[in-house]
Amino acid sequence: MSKTRTEVLEESKKKGIVAAAATTGAIAAGVVLASPVLGAVAAVPGVYFAWKWWKHRTENGIRF
Repeated sequence: MSKTRTEVLEESKKKGIVAAAATTGAIAAGVVLASPVLGAVAAVPGVYFAWKWWKHRTENGIRF
């Protein structure tokens, strides 16, 4: 069964929030730990979730 436009936009919003939270956590970890290497490792989940969010938006024709 296909999703409605409202459901797709709501899902996109949730994915965007997860991506933003993961990225913010990575930045905070890099600053607090004062280690670029640990910051880069912490950034991997943020990049993954941002990619999933971006892909979801393009697959569903959601513009920026």
